[in-house]
Amino acid sequence: MKKLLLMFALLFTVSTAFTSCRETNNDVADDVEDVVDDVEDSVD
Repeated sequence: MKKLLLMFALLFTVSTAFTSCRETNNDVADDVEDVVDDVEDSVD
């Protein structure tokens, strides 16, 4: 039982280590530029 629990803990740790939900800086910069363009268009 203890080994099974440790295996699940190890699997969870490995899966979270290799799965990233962060965006890269380029994606964020592109999103900011899109928002700025949309705001400029709405002002016009």
